[in-house]
Amino acid sequence: MKSATPKMLHALGGRTMLGHALVAAAELEPERVAVVVRHQRDRVAAHVAEVAPSALVVDQDEVYGTGRAVQCALEALDARAFAAAVADGVPDGHEGRGAGEGLVGSVVVLASDVPLLDAATLTELVATHHADGNAVTILTTVVADATGYGRILREEHTGDVERIVEHSEATEVERAVREINSGVYVFDAAVLRDGLARVGSDNSKGEVYLTDVAALAREAGGAVRAVVAHDPMTVEGVNDRAQLAVLRAELNRRVLAAAMAAGVTVVDPATTWVDVDVELARDVTLLPGTQLLGTTTVAEGATVGPDTTLTDVEVGANASVVRTQGSLAVIGEGASVGPFAYLRPGTHLGARGKIGTFVETKNAEIGAGSKIPHLSYVGDATIGEETNIGAASVTVNYDGVRKHRTVIGSHARTGADNMFVAPVSVGDGAYTAAGSVIRRDVPAGALGVSAGAQRNIDGWVSRRRPGTPAAEAAAHTNPENAPTFGAQAQAQLADHTAAASADKPTPPPPSPGVDRTLPGISGHTEGPNA
Repeated sequence: MKSATPKMLHALGGRTMLGHALVAAAELEPERVAVVVRHQRDRVAAHVAEVAPSALVVDQDEVYGTGRAVQCALEALDARAFAAAVADGVPDGHEGRGAGEGLVGSVVVLASDVPLLDAATLTELVATHHADGNAVTILTTVVADATGYGRILREEHTGDVERIVEHSEATEVERAVREINSGVYVFDAAVLRDGLARVGSDNSKGEVYLTDVAALAREAGGAVRAVVAHDPMTVEGVNDRAQLAVLRAELNRRVLAAAMAAGVTVVDPATTWVDVDVELARDVTLLPGTQLLGTTTVAEGATVGPDTTLTDVEVGANASVVRTQGSLAVIGEGASVGPFAYLRPGTHLGARGKIGTFVETKNAEIGAGSKIPHLSYVGDATIGEETNIGAASVTVNYDGVRKHRTVIGSHARTGADNMFVAPVSVGDGAYTAAGSVIRRDVPAGALGVSAGAQRNIDGWVSRRRPGTPAAEAAAHTNPENAPTFGAQAQAQLADHTAAASADKPTPPPPSPGVDRTLPGISGHTEGPNA
């Protein structure tokens, strides 16, 4: 994978490849699950503890090969089964629990890099194994190009598996076979234990091959048969990022196909990505550019997208979420979010509420029918019902050391460009004036105002910004109110105007017959206001 991340921890569809294998295994309701680890052991073991806490983590030693990996797992499972049997007082040979020699029954072997393997295929494999009384049952498939795979060589008359030959060990005739080994097996525990004890590493790679156990089982008179997976993608393995991308796209295609079959509208499947644990109700509409990740749920009649990414978000019935980024948030029934909204963890928008354009929320409880229409930040806040937050408002929640909470009641109306310096509260039905910095609590029904009275300073632009376009526009608009200047000020203004003119390109001469003077203004003006 050319990666610092172990191959089995690369993800598709919201799960690691190992996670997919463990979910498939769990569908069989096994008595025990063992995960064999070696490369970056601690990272893999930590992930196993997170996604399958009851699984037994087994370390493979310095001996290479799939056979040795399974042998290490079987030894650990035997020890666990024997200890459990002794503790329970179960007599030797009790079916399914094991005692004496260890585990008894069927052992299913999966590979962690076959992420599309599903429970239905595994169930069929195990059922065939039991129904036929096989010693070994192998999951195979037929591919157009079998390069690199182990070939299944069958007995001509019975169709039983005669042996499995690795690509590197196969002859040219054997390499022409297109039925391949998927690396997924069901073994009788006793057959597996006996075969692994006899398998060596006398091959081109110096590894212990699990496939050799099948040959030994056949030599001992056991039935070795195969179940063919008709869709090769189901057992397709991953060895590099290109193969991972192919399977990621295929998994997404399957997820979307299942959703559409259940009544979900996906306008553009090519640009829509939905993780395997996402739940979509009927009559949900997903618009182009939508990504629903993690454990996101979308209720009936809701519309998500376009260009929206939601991770672990709950979207209520008939809600609309447009061009929004959100995570660990709840959007209530009939609510509206976006466009260009950012919902951070802890956001809870009530029914019929609105989070509008360029609004960011975090750890905020926003009541039913309340609106934050645009250009605002609401963090660490509680807002009641049917309240409107004015544009460009900010809950100032951080004092440099701790976060504080803002509480705004129901049916409140806050003005534009308000700063709520937490901890602070605004009561039910209260108003705040535009441009106010609210530092003290506003009682219910009161008007909070912090801005001073406005005053206008006439002529400020002409005096402070002479020669600028703003000053010229002001003089042209109301020339009689242009300020007068003394001799020294006039001289400074003349110098400033001359310097500014020197930086401007010389205008072309006027065309004949064209009057370029402004209406009502002569070409030259005398007097102090010139």
